[in-house]
Amino acid sequence: MKSFSFCITCLIAAQCALAQESGKTLANELTKHWETSKALSLEVAEAMAADAYSFKATDAEMSFGEQINHIAMGNGSYCSAAMGVKNPITKPDDPSKATAIKNLTASYDFCLGGIAKLDDKGLQETVTRGTTVVSKFELYWGGFTHAAHHRGQTEVYLRLKGITPPAYRF
Repeated sequence: MKSFSFCITCLIAAQCALAQESGKTLANELTKHWETSKALSLEVAEAMAADAYSFKATDAEMSFGEQINHIAMGNGSYCSAAMGVKNPITKPDDPSKATAIKNLTASYDFCLGGIAKLDDKGLQETVTRGTTVVSKFELYWGGFTHAAHHRGQTEVYLRLKGITPPAYRF
């Protein structure tokens, strides 16, 4: 794991050097991608009918609504670890579409607020999550990829219901 963290640190350092030359910053690019993920995730969540939020592709999987809330809770988990605060997103008692979208929106706003407080140097700072030392960048990127994974699953659910998912954008 130490070699992986070293590789990530080298990647961040190289990106920062390139960013200085181009005027871009890693923090700004990370913000741009989180904003795109938020918009796309909300479009996917909105595309499913409210009465289909309990739909499961198979019995072993989470329902569509559980997937959306799982993305929200995952965002909160990764980002709160980077910020050193308690995760504000909890599993809801109400599995409705309205609640899921509210949680999803709150989780993205929470994460984007945390990123906004960091510059490239701040993203390189490390924190301990469980027994692993990781950079704040790794946590934000981990949350981003976790959301993409589960959003991809929800897009399959939409197709199973005959709904064309929103077009992917990066």
